[in-house]
Amino acid sequence: MTEAAAAPQTERKKIIFSAIQPTGVFTLGNYIGAVRNWGKLQEDYNCLYCVADLHAITVRQEPAALRKRTLEAYALLMACGIDPERSILFIQSHNPHHTGMSWVLNCFTQFGELSRMTQFKDKSARYANDVNAGLFTYPVLMATDILLYQTDYVPVGEDQRQHLEITRDIAGRFNGVYGPTLTLPEPFIPKAEQGARIMSLQDPTKKMSKSDPNPKAFISILDEPGVILKKFRSAVTDSEARVACAPGKEGINNLMGIYSVLTGKDFAAIEEEFAGRGYGDFKTAVGEAVVQELAPVQARYKELMADKGYLEECYRRGAQQAMALSRRTIEKVYRRVGFLQP
Repeated sequence: MTEAAAAPQTERKKIIFSAIQPTGVFTLGNYIGAVRNWGKLQEDYNCLYCVADLHAITVRQEPAALRKRTLEAYALLMACGIDPERSILFIQSHNPHHTGMSWVLNCFTQFGELSRMTQFKDKSARYANDVNAGLFTYPVLMATDILLYQTDYVPVGEDQRQHLEITRDIAGRFNGVYGPTLTLPEPFIPKAEQGARIMSLQDPTKKMSKSDPNPKAFISILDEPGVILKKFRSAVTDSEARVACAPGKEGINNLMGIYSVLTGKDFAAIEEEFAGRGYGDFKTAVGEAVVQELAPVQARYKELMADKGYLEECYRRGAQQAMALSRRTIEKVYRRVGFLQP
């Protein structure tokens, strides 16, 4: 056996894709539940991360504000630990392959499938004056985002599982007609982390959301330290005044989850730490842990936003890398369906 033949084959790193819309500054929920973990994946996976500005326009946007938020979202992803030297970090609209392949996949998606999508129903009710075709078909664009890069894994929360399922259905249908072409992605489920789902500070039965009309309900990752502490001190809890995880204590359970994720302490250790102490001490401790966690993110974000030239260099390079990778897929798809090659 030759030396070359004896050498072990290096296994290809699996591909992970994820995206976030530029609809405002990320909340603490976005950060803990998703973005904070994306940077950790760069060591073991080939990662692609994208600012999904095409998805944002299913709801009417003010153009200048959208451009501003897109750049801010890009800088925030970098500030949260995504390194454009180790991952492909790009802006969705900068790669025309997303819209080019989306039309083909529209033709492999059933009307009934789209009409059953939960988010379409929710957004149709919320934006009743603008139920546009993009709102109806955006799951196909989302599927395209994933399938363009032959993605192996997609980090998903419970509210995104339906989108991954329809993505797999579309890819399977295409492959069934034309043979193996598109990789069927799997959900990426990180190790269970208490507090990964962050709830509203004012209504802990609801997920924390930047669209909440009550600004006290969510923490923006760019909130000033004093604002963060004030919001936590006004967080809804209960009348028991005992720091313990139990049914009916949704507010305290939520705060314990946040504290657990940021300090690495389990719930039993947190209960012991705050035994005999009131909610005031606990709320302050949670707020201080959040302030400490977000301080380097906020500092890095300010540095990046002060250097627009560097950001432009990064997103232009990211677009080139994304197009180079997705070109192989879209050319194969176009050839399979019978388009004459240019």
